[in-house]
Amino acid sequence: MMQFALIVAGGSGNRMKSDLPKQFLLLDKLPVLMLTINRFYLFNPEIEMLLVLPEKQVETWKTLCQKYHFEVNHQIIHGGENRFQSVMNGLEAINGNGVVFIHDGVRPLVSSETISRCLETTLEKGNAVPVLPVVESLRKVERGTNRIVDREKYVNIQTPQTFFAEEIKAAYAQGYDPLFTDDTSVLERSGKTINLVEGNRENIKITHPTDLIIAQALIKTDS
Repeated sequence: MMQFALIVAGGSGNRMKSDLPKQFLLLDKLPVLMLTINRFYLFNPEIEMLLVLPEKQVETWKTLCQKYHFEVNHQIIHGGENRFQSVMNGLEAINGNGVVFIHDGVRPLVSSETISRCLETTLEKGNAVPVLPVVESLRKVERGTNRIVDREKYVNIQTPQTFFAEEIKAAYAQGYDPLFTDDTSVLERSGKTINLVEGNRENIKITHPTDLIIAQALIKTDS
């Protein structure tokens, strides 16, 4: 069965306090986005790679690919006004059915084991989302009050969120809702049950300057 990696990279540098979009910042001497793509290429060199980028960032990306001699074959798709539209644009570029991994471009440390668990569970049950247990205490803030909640009832969501291409395409056809915070929330609205698998702690989303420092330390520890 065909496999597709749909890498969504629409971020800016605002929270990173950088003029350069965060997916283009250097990590271990390469732009973050290249490390992310490499993770899926190493998992399966035959995977079909689709990269969703804002149109205004495409030339920057092509320049970086030349500079760093990045040769992993991939198709570039223009993003939309929001993540929902960007994912939908990427899904429209997929021909035929197969398993599609929808992954944040700024999660460069996803492990092959996590990708494999997502694939196996999707083939068995129809979809998969990697998660980790919540390790810090949680309080719910509502209407000017706050109260403790049981963290055992919650998990942190990661990517790649993984689906059969035809099913997630059909789910995205229902139209945008602000309550759609990720791809599983879109599929869940169509009546499907979401299957949770174990993620990996290193699979952080690089959003703030300290995340780059942590990611670099994790890479050194792993090497």
